[in-house]
Amino acid sequence: MKPLSIILAILLFLCLADMPYGYYQFVRFAAAAFFAYGAYKENEFGSKELAIVFIVLALLFQPFFKITLGRTLWNIVDVIVGLGLFWYSQTKLTLKK
Repeated sequence: MKPLSIILAILLFLCLADMPYGYYQFVRFAAAAFFAYGAYKENEFGSKELAIVFIVLALLFQPFFKITLGRTLWNIVDVIVGLGLFWYSQTKLTLKK
């Protein structure tokens, strides 16, 4: 999961650039899938708090019922979640080997 979290973080940072709308849709699908799977794995590892955070993020990024936050707020969310994914890949995933 470590490479996937780093790739998703990079995809989220690329959302700061002016990209085609299809790119943002792809990122929403990828993020929702990653966070749903991450919630499952964290629940399996016994980290209920992190599983809940991942469920909330999966709901936020899910592509079916779009949450309109505006470009600026989405950019802030993308940066915070991207930084969180880098932290997650370096600390949490290293401990679970």
